[in-house]
Amino acid sequence: MHWRSERGGAARIEGESLVTMSYDVIVIGLGVMGVSACRALAKRELRVLGLEQFELCHDRGSSHGRSRVIRKAYFEDPRYVPLLHATYDLWRELETASAETIIHYAGCLNLGPAYHECVQGARQSAEEHGLSYEALSAADVRARWPVLAPNESDIGIYETDAGFVVPERCVRLLADDAIRAGATMHEREPVRGWTAANASATVTTDAATYECKHVVITRGAWLSDEAIARQGKIPLTVERQVQLWFRPPRIERFGIGGVPSFVHFVGDRAYYGIPASSEGLFKTARHHGGEATHPDRIRRVVTDADVADVRDFLKKHIPDADGEPVASEVCMYTNTPDDHFVIDRHPAHENVVIAGGFSGHGFKFGPVVGEIVADLITNNRTNHAIELFSLGRFAR
Repeated sequence: MHWRSERGGAARIEGESLVTMSYDVIVIGLGVMGVSACRALAKRELRVLGLEQFELCHDRGSSHGRSRVIRKAYFEDPRYVPLLHATYDLWRELETASAETIIHYAGCLNLGPAYHECVQGARQSAEEHGLSYEALSAADVRARWPVLAPNESDIGIYETDAGFVVPERCVRLLADDAIRAGATMHEREPVRGWTAANASATVTTDAATYECKHVVITRGAWLSDEAIARQGKIPLTVERQVQLWFRPPRIERFGIGGVPSFVHFVGDRAYYGIPASSEGLFKTARHHGGEATHPDRIRRVVTDADVADVRDFLKKHIPDADGEPVASEVCMYTNTPDDHFVIDRHPAHENVVIAGGFSGHGFKFGPVVGEIVADLITNNRTNHAIELFSLGRFAR
């Protein structure tokens, strides 16, 4: 258990009996959304406590995987693009504060049949918001990135203001910045329960009972277990996802410049890839299509069937990368029925804010989600357009 001192707060001594301590806000769950919320709230000079059931930057949730795509030509919905502009600005702000490169500009290619709704969606987002992009034929794609072998009927929507981020490093940098701003974070302290009434709340762990004015719930795949306690659950499905890394013989052809970040839509499936890391590993995986699971019972062992699915894609479309994977990890997507986020107040408690259901495409939004959460707590509103993420849509 790690205790960070904060403005006006007192550190607890190991072995001390259960005590009650008071904060302005308690954030439950410290993946990218939780640490981003802690950071935004602490920068507004609130007394903030973040609680994480595992250690920071762990590999049992959804904020790991060595690299994550970041892009703006958003096929999911054009309404995300203003939030992407905002989150890019916040990532760059963190780059300045940490003196580290966060966004690695490798470009991003959305590839598939011209009629595919996601290819059309990427183009629509780019055109509606004036994003710079190129429309490429299959021959154009092969000429520019010889390792890629699209189908003859495929087209590409390519943007340069895109690439990838390193999730573990992002979470650490956000957490460090939150702590510098005065937040306190406790690792390995799972929450056993919470209550809220009027303008106060109580959060209970094995170590202590905490009082606060506001609660933020950012528990990722564990969100549906208790986020809407006694009021019905958010309709979430947790999906097992397998990430694989390969070491092609000519790995230099798979670095930035040799291949972009990409999403390739093939029939009813989608696969993504990310340029090789400094370790010389090329990452590729299927996007969605995993089995439904529970975060406490997920199969962590990667099977031959998991690998065969991705290798079949590689054989046809990136043959130079085909081979036995040299590394693998299991993570989770926490999906809503419409694959859009949930960012809203608890239906029964105005002082409880929920952020979750990021459906496999939320990591890049971490900093702006943190700002939205802080807006809802400090201003009772946000200037960001978040109607798309309302809990009320499920009732409707």
